[in-house]
Amino acid sequence: MLDLAAGTGKLTEGLLELDLRVTAVEPDPDMRAEFVRHHPEVPAFEGTAERIPLSDGAVDAVLAGQAFHWFDLDPALTEIARVTRTGGTVVALWNHDDNSVPWVAEFNELTKTGVSRRFLWEAAELPGHPAFEPFERRQFPHVQRRTAETLVDTIATHSHLLTASAQERETVLTRLREFLARTPETADGEFDLPIITTVLRAVRT
Repeated sequence: MLDLAAGTGKLTEGLLELDLRVTAVEPDPDMRAEFVRHHPEVPAFEGTAERIPLSDGAVDAVLAGQAFHWFDLDPALTEIARVTRTGGTVVALWNHDDNSVPWVAEFNELTKTGVSRRFLWEAAELPGHPAFEPFERRQFPHVQRRTAETLVDTIATHSHLLTASAQERETVLTRLREFLARTPETADGEFDLPIITTVLRAVRT
């Protein structure tokens, strides 16, 4: 299977634990170098979702973790269809906080910057492409054990903060630290952060 926009290999790590055979494609050379450092046994190629350096029908499945919303969807799905065997699947996954929990919803509102965007998994209408059956959406709740420090450190790596101005970024991170310090659920050491994994899946026709 293909880990598309593989980054530093977080998704690949889980796939390898399932004894699956993985190929990776990642456009950023620094992330790709880190991927290779962690997973030297996995073939890793330079490429994008719109230009995948694999042959026709090369893989049974294409997975994209925390990346699908960056793709130019129509050409990307055409290219994904090209490298996926008939009956194979394309899967997009996102981990995101569970906004049905009041303090989590308030925290997420405070994370927003001037460059924040709506994620594809939130859309009422799912993407479509003639080479795939209709996309299905499933959600899987779980929790992560966190501290205020580790949670803010993770938020600081999100793209909408990395691309914000330095001043806005520091303002948001300070606001988050203050919120976590005064919120009963998060103010005293470790806590459970409610998480949802949203999955979009479609079968290659």
